[in-house]
This record gives sequence, structure tokens and C-alpha cells, in this order.
Amino acid sequence: MADYSTLIYEKDDRIARLILNRPERLNAINDEMPGEIAAAVERANADDDIHVIVVSGAGDAFCAGYDLKFYAEEAGENPVIQDMPWDPMVDYKFMKKNTDNFASLWHSYKPTIAKVHKYAVAGGTDIALSCDIVIMEEEAKIGYPPTRVWGCPSTAMWVYRVGAQVAKRLLFTGDLVTGTYAKEIGLALEAPPAAELDATVEALAQRMAGVPKNQLMMQKLMINQAIDSMGFSNTQMVATLFDGITRHSPEGMWFKEKAEEEGFHAAVKFRDSGEPIPEGRQALRKNR
Repeated sequence: MADYSTLIYEKDDRIARLILNRPERLNAINDEMPGEIAAAVERANADDDIHVIVVSGAGDAFCAGYDLKFYAEEAGENPVIQDMPWDPMVDYKFMKKNTDNFASLWHSYKPTIAKVHKYAVAGGTDIALSCDIVIMEEEAKIGYPPTRVWGCPSTAMWVYRVGAQVAKRLLFTGDLVTGTYAKEIGLALEAPPAAELDATVEALAQRMAGVPKNQLMMQKLMINQAIDSMGFSNTQMVATLFDGITRHSPEGMWFKEKAEEEGFHAAVKFRDSGEPIPEGRQALRKNR
């Protein structure tokens, strides 16, 4: 039995359950979680008993995104920020590993279902949207606020989920939307009341688990190749590169300095307030 520090792996007959398990941090993503997700997916794929993988979160949220408080508030270099001049390929190599680890849910030969309660925010959407199917509580919130500054969703699933226009509406604003709205736009398959989330996911997982593994695998590969033919790999490459650029642009450096001076939560509050974010020379002047 493998040991994990950030998740729980449970085998329940034909269903593997991956439970993100950092509830004290709302299952925020640390350095270990992406690799452990990929390892758990590989484990489920290697188990001939398993037909379906369900991903959920322990505690009060599915996943609150990357655990960036330390990285944003601490001065100097760290894995997500370099001193200038910066090397974009160093950042790309670091983030591409995470992107590939999350994408293991998409490339898994076994179907994957994300069970989202309360919040799937920022990096948490990288996990949820890498699953084949997303089921959310009707009042749960999903979105990528760092598209306002200091982030770009490296898994790049949004346009393939909801189309160009809706993806632009969501990523141009960074707004969080409810499960009900997510279902309306095709971001989620179902959006039941909170009390019915477990039963809804379980009914679908059990229905799928009755299908032979080879049938499930063929249907998934057939559908995924259509996404691949739309340039999925190139889109992920560009998105992962852009994610690093957002953290080293003048605006990104301004956000980092604000987090150092006022705290990460204060910087995030301003980011999401709707107030204009300093740009270009204005942002650089504020950094001096």
C-alpha cells in the first residue's frame, strides 16, 4: 500500500476514490500533491479491478488552489518567482511537471469524475477540469481569479469545456460562478443540492463501473483524440509558459510586492475587488 501525504486512496469494489487530504488548508496544492495525484492515477490504472476513479476533497472544500501564501509573502527567489532577469524555461519546466501530473486524470485509461463541494478555485480547477466529468453542488463556486493578475490556468481546459466565448468571459474577469451556472454553460455535468451530491456521483460512478474496462477505455480514447486534434498539447504548452510570464511581468511583480508588504490575503482581496490593477510603467514605479 502506497503512502501519501496529501491524499487518501481508497479502493471500493470497482471504484478508486482519490480524496485530497489537506483539509486544514482547504486542500490547497503544495509541492507534493500534483505528483501524488499522478501516482494514485497510475495505481488505479494498474489495478484490473478498478473501472472508475472519483476525485473529491476532504473537509470544507474540494480545493482552494495553490498554497501560495508562503511563496507570495516571502522576499527573494522561490519555486514560483525568480530574480530578474528571469529564465522562462526554468519556470516552464517546474510548472509543466505539475500540468502533466494533473493531466494524468485526463489521460487516465479509467474514466475520472470530480466531485466538487464548496470551492474549486484557481489551481483547484486544474484538478477538477482535468477529470472527464465534473459534478458540483449547486451552490459550490468554481473559477480562476488569478487570471486577473499572477496566473494563467496551465491545464488550459476552459476553452475545451465551454467554448471560446464563455471561456473568455470567465478568464477575462476571474469571476467565480456557481455549480448551477457551471451546469448551464457545460462546465459541470450536474449540479445537485449539497445533500444529493454524494448520491448523484455514486449513481453515475456505479453505472459506469458496470461497463467493461476495454469499452470505457475505447470510448475515452476516441473522444480525447478529438480534443487532441484541436491542438490541446500546444494550448497547454502556451498556457503553462504564460503562467510563468504572469508572475514575472511588471504587474506580476507588483502583486508579489504587495503580498510581501501587506500579506497575500490583502493582495488577493485587492486583486478581486474590481479596482484597476496597476499596469506597465505604473506598476514598475510602484515597485520602486
